[in-house]
Amino acid sequence: MDLLKNDELKWNQFKDDRFDYPIDYWGALLSMRNDGHVDVLYRWEPNCYCHFHRHVAETTSTVLAGELHVIDYENGKEAGRRIRRAGDYAHKAPGDVHMEMGGPQGALVMFNLYAPDGKLAEQLAPDGSVIRVTTVEDMKSSRWR
Repeated sequence: MDLLKNDELKWNQFKDDRFDYPIDYWGALLSMRNDGHVDVLYRWEPNCYCHFHRHVAETTSTVLAGELHVIDYENGKEAGRRIRRAGDYAHKAPGDVHMEMGGPQGALVMFNLYAPDGKLAEQLAPDGSVIRVTTVEDMKSSRWR
């Protein structure tokens, strides 16, 4: 499968204007196995964010195109910023709290998640409280297929 040029992918847009930063990103499910492994592509519009979140699944990511700007948080405070460019690979254990933003040309990133309990990520409010938990069951919904 060509991940960069594939008209058959079903993209789902996530846009949210409840926050004081632009949220505009897309997701496309690549595969899901019964053992909790999920592969998904996310793409960010230029200079737009995804939701502030914490990964509760083991997560591996590879930047395929553009730049992914990552803002890390620890104990409710910004702990660092980094730019991940095409070809960058990262593996994180559960608990990683951060914001991600597409660079000037946006970003395309493949995520490989392992969630044996079915929980993938927690969307967070600015104060760090949990707004929503994203699960494997959410990915099974018709919106993702």
